[in-house]
Amino acid sequence: MERKPNKRLLNHYSAWKYIVLTVTIIVMLFSALPTFYGENAAVQVGAKAGLTLTPVALRDKLQAEGVSVKRIDQKNGETLIVLDADNQQTLVKTLVSSMVTEPKELTLSLASAAPSWLQNLGFQPIKLGLDLRGGVQFLLDVDVDPVYQTQGEALVDSLRQFIREQKIRGASVYLDQTNQLNLTLPDNDARAAVRQMMKQSYPNWQLSNTDGAGLQIKLSQEEQTKLRNLTVQQNLQVMRSRIEELGITEALVQRQGDHRIRIELPGVQDPAAAKNVIGATASLAFFEVKESGSVNAMVLNDKSGKPIYVSRTPVLGGDHIVDARASLGEMGMAEVNINLDRIGGQKMSEFSRTNIGKPMATSYSEYSRDEQGKAKQTQEIISVATIQSQLGDRFRITGAGTYQEAQQLALLLRAGSMTAPVTIVEERTIGPTLGAENIENGFAALGLGMGITLLFMALWYRRLGWVANIALISNMVILFGLLALIPGAVLTLPGIAGLVLTVGMAVDTNVLIFERIKDKLKEGRSFALAIDTGFDSAFSTIFDANFTTMITAVVLYSIGNGPIQGFALTLGLGLLTSMFTGIFASRALINLVYGRDASRHVRV
Repeated sequence: MERKPNKRLLNHYSAWKYIVLTVTIIVMLFSALPTFYGENAAVQVGAKAGLTLTPVALRDKLQAEGVSVKRIDQKNGETLIVLDADNQQTLVKTLVSSMVTEPKELTLSLASAAPSWLQNLGFQPIKLGLDLRGGVQFLLDVDVDPVYQTQGEALVDSLRQFIREQKIRGASVYLDQTNQLNLTLPDNDARAAVRQMMKQSYPNWQLSNTDGAGLQIKLSQEEQTKLRNLTVQQNLQVMRSRIEELGITEALVQRQGDHRIRIELPGVQDPAAAKNVIGATASLAFFEVKESGSVNAMVLNDKSGKPIYVSRTPVLGGDHIVDARASLGEMGMAEVNINLDRIGGQKMSEFSRTNIGKPMATSYSEYSRDEQGKAKQTQEIISVATIQSQLGDRFRITGAGTYQEAQQLALLLRAGSMTAPVTIVEERTIGPTLGAENIENGFAALGLGMGITLLFMALWYRRLGWVANIALISNMVILFGLLALIPGAVLTLPGIAGLVLTVGMAVDTNVLIFERIKDKLKEGRSFALAIDTGFDSAFSTIFDANFTTMITAVVLYSIGNGPIQGFALTLGLGLLTSMFTGIFASRALINLVYGRDASRHVRV
């Protein structure tokens, strides 16, 4: 019995594809809606701030000071004061500071103006960049030369101690201005002994012979790069913790280039206050732990607020730490390896020899300036470890928690020891009025470009033009929804330029498909068959064009920073959404309306 070949059903999508398309657009629409409602300036009062006033009493006090309050929300012990006027945010923070016991728990923030039912679904507005919101931007240069100098000075001390222990006469060592060590030795045997010591204890240094029996020692290029990266990373961590003093919830601190740091503080219009916090200094010290209630001791709190009794005089300060790096021990437990200079090693050795089995605390203190310019110190215990054996200039701290926590501790240790001066090389202030103007002009350009595009598609492609217009509107809805959903996504002014460019790319997908359909109709095929072959033949061209552009977007996002990344993000997401709506959504609509049209002379 002859089997009849299965005929492929033209222009047919399964029901699940329409369900996926509908659900996607609805979810993205809900995600995009809060952005169009905008945001209101707010002050957030943390649960530990100690605010005892009820929302009604708090509103009355603020209104008596001339503050216009939109609403006050309380949830899980936290209070959110939403304001009508953006310029009253700093005033409200100052007023509320006098009503709480912990002013540090107050932060400047922005609250969505969307209806409560939309916020309860978990949707938030798109985060805006500095150029759209206004604020202060700093570009900092990290000087890593003192770090190399510190490493060299520590090695000079170690070499001099080795020379004394080996009783090598006529030897000398000094550090020149290029951070290279020049070592003069009496004979080749002494040089061989130094080489052996350096190979065992300092493998990251390069040695080269000089005239006579001398040696020239310098850090390897790999180690210099590693130290530079660690130093910049340490400064990033310190800057992030310092900026918390400003109470900014959406501050951006990121590395730029080899040794620079870019800081963006949205909503901050006073660069002097930011400079006082960024320019603060930090230090670290090791203390002997005393029994609870000891009279001759001082009390320092740890990160959880638990009081720790320590001796009033530290064993040694963080200025003796040369390096600190996190690693995994033999049992897979996280630990922090500490390197001290010669003097610090002697102090630690003498202290640990008589305190084996006893705890030792590590404190981290930071000096900052208040609004009057006076220096103030905050100090806390970041680690308490038990001394297992006599320690020297190299030892490890265990019990630091996970590996990530150990890395954090290593950063804090280096923060108190490494000398890496930071200089502000660029400062820029963007007012909120200019930010609002950027938003207005940017979205006006987007609306104008989109309106002209919709009009052209409707007039030129007639019956298929409305399909392209629906796909274009769906594309923008999905794109705005994705920008609001993706963590860390920030919309900048160049990002709006990427949105405008996305409009053209999204329509370009439909133009390619519709032109292929017109070509197939000219060949005498039915409308249904022209649709089927038109979509299939245009797919490879559309994919190739979008894929090559996506490569550019990925490269821009990888090596760029700030505004460039904002443009690359919207460009890349726009490519994905335009392919989704231009191919999948457009095909779904055309299949429903024109997928069974067998006419051959159709104007499109």
